[in-house]
Amino acid sequence: MKIAVIGATGTVGKAVVKEAAARGHEVTAFARGVEKVQQGGNIKAVAFDVNDAGFAGQLEGLDAVVSAFNPGWDNPNAGADFAKGAAAITEAVKVAAVPYFLAVGGAGSLYIAPDVQLIDTPEFPKEIYDGAHAARNWLKDLQDRRDVNWSFISPPAAFEGDVDTRSGRYRTGKDDVLFTGEELANISAPDLACAIVDAAENKAHLFERFTVAEAV
Repeated sequence: MKIAVIGATGTVGKAVVKEAAARGHEVTAFARGVEKVQQGGNIKAVAFDVNDAGFAGQLEGLDAVVSAFNPGWDNPNAGADFAKGAAAITEAVKVAAVPYFLAVGGAGSLYIAPDVQLIDTPEFPKEIYDGAHAARNWLKDLQDRRDVNWSFISPPAAFEGDVDTRSGRYRTGKDDVLFTGEELANISAPDLACAIVDAAENKAHLFERFTVAEAV
């Protein structure tokens, strides 16, 4: 397959590039700093801003696009920058008629109780609220669309990308926060990447959000 990864040097994007390339896919890795992209014969690093005109042309002919776009949680304009980038990516995917698009969002829009999303709880970190709210709005926008073959993955609530082991195993959920025992579930970045590349290969979870966590 020909797979593009947007945000290819971030925690999730880097893991997805590594996993997809290891499976023999042709990977186009979009990043602001291409010098940080993993090197490999089946990896093409491309420096291109998703907000630039012509981004759709970069996506033509691909089998799948994975967006791990994130303007940075410590970015004071994270909410506005995420919203602008997300809209540009969605439009580019639409114009390029990409067969399968997987957006990586945050855990904030997962439900911790009936009608209560994690982002709306008192414990949710205020410093990342704007970015998480923009990710939630992206999901809302995608849920109303059928002009893009989308799927949306939320990492588990405890995910910080600080675990680097790969088991190749994971469990899936839909819209609710997953737990391991009584604790918020986690997953390693490589196993999250496994779930993402599995979904891309199978065009899975079409028109729905899903979440994953460590296997138990």
